[in-house]
Amino acid sequence: MQESAHFKGFSLAIIASVLWGISGTFAQFLFQRRGINVEWLITTRMMVAGFILLLIAGFNKNPDLWKIWKIKKDAIQLVLFSITGILAVQYTYFAAVKYSNAATATILQYAGPVLIAIYLTLKNHRLPKAFEYLAILLAVLGTFLLITHGNIHSLTISGMAFFYGIASAFALAIYTLQPIALLKKYSSTVIIGWGLFIGGVAFSFVRAPWNVEGNWDVYTYTYTSFIILFGTLAAFYFYLKAVQLIGGQKTSLLTSAEPLSATILAILWLNIPFETIDWIGGFCIISTVFLLGRKEKPVAVNKGI
Repeated sequence: MQESAHFKGFSLAIIASVLWGISGTFAQFLFQRRGINVEWLITTRMMVAGFILLLIAGFNKNPDLWKIWKIKKDAIQLVLFSITGILAVQYTYFAAVKYSNAATATILQYAGPVLIAIYLTLKNHRLPKAFEYLAILLAVLGTFLLITHGNIHSLTISGMAFFYGIASAFALAIYTLQPIALLKKYSSTVIIGWGLFIGGVAFSFVRAPWNVEGNWDVYTYTYTSFIILFGTLAAFYFYLKAVQLIGGQKTSLLTSAEPLSATILAILWLNIPFETIDWIGGFCIISTVFLLGRKEKPVAVNKGI
């Protein structure tokens, strides 16, 4: 019975990661080949997925659905998480996809765990351990190779792509650390549901969901629906279920399947150029997840993009 639950947890974690990777590649197609507005997709994705998660929580009569709003401090933290956590990581990641490609954006975002490690060493007033130094070195080296191909005098991606890619790593770090206290008190479904919905409502003032642009054909409808239903709603649900079954540590390690799936799909489907040195740089960054995961405790239940 335990082995069955373990296998199910591993499977769900990998499926969630692959869904996130696919949705990033679909988003690249929508931005670059169908003229879909980045801000519109973020608003719509967050509002719809968040609303459905809250409906599920309400249907299951989750007591945390309204309880969190009765404690002022927790309510403020939830709103901050919605804006500085979920909304920030969504916007910076999709903007990086728009200005580069899904593979590069996803890999750059995976420098986030290194930023978390640096923050925790400063917070705890200690020097990094040997494997943390190695992770930092690999992250810097991988980023350098990915954006310069080893030539310090040129960038292989645009300045905007690099800016949003690194910004998404910082946003991922905030997204992971900021809600830990809330997740110890309330249901993760409620926290993420409210976080997505509030962030979407807030961003609707930047781009209203009814203000639609782009070339809409069967592919546009299909890929947009996939991003909302599978790349957001189902992926979050599978990820959280995996955390329940195998814990946050193992689940977070398995999310390294996301940049791999995004890269393979982008190369095979969108024909993006990805050279040997790009693979080396990507491997350096992704390997930091395994280095840092060796000491993590299964407390966090949230995800990157």
